Amino acid sequence: MTSLRSALSFAAAIACIASAPALAQALTPAETAQIDRIVAKNLASSGVPSASVAIVRGGQIVFARAYGRQSETTPVARDDAPYQIASISKQFAAAAILLLQHDGKLSLDDTVSKYIPDITAGDTISIRQLLSHTAGLQDYWPQDYSFKAMATPVSPQGIIDRWAKKPLDFTPGTQWQYSNTGYVVAGLIVEKISGQPLLDFLKARIFTPLGITAYDQDRAIGPGFPQGYGRAALGPVRPVTPAAPGWLFAAGELSMSARDLAKWDVARIDRTILTPEDWKLQETPVKLADGSSNGYGLGVSTGATGGRRYVEHSGEAVGFLSENIVFPDEKAAIVVLTNSWSGNATGAIEQAIAKAVLPPPPADAADTAALARARAMLDQLRTGALDRSLMTEDSNYYFTDLTLGDYKSSLAPLGKPVSFVQTGKTRLRGGFVNRNYKVHLGKKDFVITTYAEPGDKGRYEQFLVAPAVS
Repeated sequence: MTSLRSALSFAAAIACIASAPALAQALTPAETAQIDRIVAKNLASSGVPSASVAIVRGGQIVFARAYGRQSETTPVARDDAPYQIASISKQFAAAAILLLQHDGKLSLDDTVSKYIPDITAGDTISIRQLLSHTAGLQDYWPQDYSFKAMATPVSPQGIIDRWAKKPLDFTPGTQWQYSNTGYVVAGLIVEKISGQPLLDFLKARIFTPLGITAYDQDRAIGPGFPQGYGRAALGPVRPVTPAAPGWLFAAGELSMSARDLAKWDVARIDRTILTPEDWKLQETPVKLADGSSNGYGLGVSTGATGGRRYVEHSGEAVGFLSENIVFPDEKAAIVVLTNSWSGNATGAIEQAIAKAVLPPPPADAADTAALARARAMLDQLRTGALDRSLMTEDSNYYFTDLTLGDYKSSLAPLGKPVSFVQTGKTRLRGGFVNRNYKVHLGKKDFVITTYAEPGDKGRYEQFLVAPAVS
C-alpha cells in the first residue's frame, strides 16, 4: 500500500532538491562520508532501526550500503538484505501486463470481465483503469496499520470476494482513487494469461535477466531477513507482527535490496526489458473522462519539479517504508528502504541525499538572462547612474532624484554583491513578469522584488530593494 505519510515524505523530498556543483558520476569519498552522516543522523533522530540506500548516477549504480539494526538477530547490516518494498511492487505488476500486451495475449483496453468473472462492473472496467487507479474498486487497505482481518491468511480471490464485488466508489474513468484491490485483480489476470504464479512470471521476464533477487514478502520473514518495527507516538520502537500470508500479492508483495531495486531503475533509464514504447506508456499520465490527470501512469507517479522530470513510487508494508525515485533526464535514481513504518526517516534521508549528490536542475534561459539584467540594474542604483530607458513611465515616476539618491547613499558603501540568487518561481501578475531575488551586500541581506514587461528586453515596472527579514 502507499500512505499519506509516504506521500508527504516524497513531497518534502522533491521540493527540497537543491542546486549543487556539477559532479563526476562516481561518488567522492567526501560524498560517501556525507551520506553516512545523513543516514546516521536521521536514524538516530527518528528511532528508525535501519536503512538500505542505493544511488544511481550517470546511469550506473554508484552507491549501495545498509545501516543500523536490521533485526534483533542481525549483528551487522547487510546491503543485500531484502526489505519489503510494498507498493513499489505495483510498477512490476504493471510491467507484467505490458509484457503480455506486447506478446499479443491481452490489451490494456480489454475489460476485466474477459478474464475475471463476477467483479462489480467488470464489463465496463478496463485493465488500464486497474493499473491507473481509476476503476472505482474500493481499496481494501487504506489504513496505516494492520487491521483485524490481516491476522488471518487470505487468497487473492478472498480479497476480490470481499472488496471487488462491492458497489463501485465511482463510475470507471471519472475519478482517481488509490486502490490496492485493483492491483490484486490485475495480478490474477497476469496469472491466468501467463499460466504462472505472478512472482514466477516476474522472475522469468524481469528479475533473472536483470540479476535481481526478489522474494515474496510473506517468505522474507525470520532469521536472515530485516524485521519490521513500529512506534506508538513517542513510545519505544518495537518489533511489529507481520500480516498473515496473502495480503499484498500484486499490490505489494515484493522484497528486495536497495541495490536490486536500483537495477530496475537502470533498466528504466536505459529502456531495456520493456520496449521504449512500453516504458513511455507506463510513464504517461492517464487522463480522466474530463481530461484531467494527477500525473499517475501505470504503477508509477510522474511529474516535474525545479525543471527536473521524475518517475516515482513509495511503499508501506507492515513495519516498512520505502521510496524509489528516478530522474530520467539526469540518468539518476535514489532508493531508500527502512524497516519502520513510523517517522519520516525515509523522506528525510532521500531529501538530504538528493541535495548532496544530484546536479542542479537545468537552468531556465529566461531566468538566467533576467538575473544578469537585475544584477546590472542594482549596480546602477548603487552608483546612481540610472539608465531610465530601461524603466517604464511608472518606474521612472517612482525613481525621483531623492529616491535615487537614497539608494546610492545607502547601498554604495556596502560594495558589490557577494551573492545574487533568484528566490521562488517566475510568475505573471498584472501583465508583468515577476521575479524576486536575495542579495548579500556587505554584511547585510536584501530582497529585490521586480516586475518587468514580458520579453528579454522588457522594461522594469518595479525594482525595489529592501532589507531581508531575519
